[in-house]
Amino acid sequence: MNSHDSSLHSNSPSNSALDSVEKLHRAVSSAMSHPTEQLIQQAENSLSHTEQAVAQVIEQGDPNAVELAEELLGEEKERLSKLRSAKQ
Repeated sequence: MNSHDSSLHSNSPSNSALDSVEKLHRAVSSAMSHPTEQLIQQAENSLSHTEQAVAQVIEQGDPNAVELAEELLGEEKERLSKLRSAKQ
């Protein structure tokens, strides 16, 4: 199932968090490809939104979803951090 089929997903916090991580991944990838201030800011905004979505999954307490969401979020944070370092 690709991202265009997201309307078929349930609106559970787990799915919302994974959708947010996917959007964050695209935002960070875009900022890495074209490191303009605007795209970096958009990636940082997406990071904030994703952190909130992951926090909801943590509150829900689904251990598998928490582990996956935190792992993916960590990878994107690392990518964004490298981008910020390279930009400075």
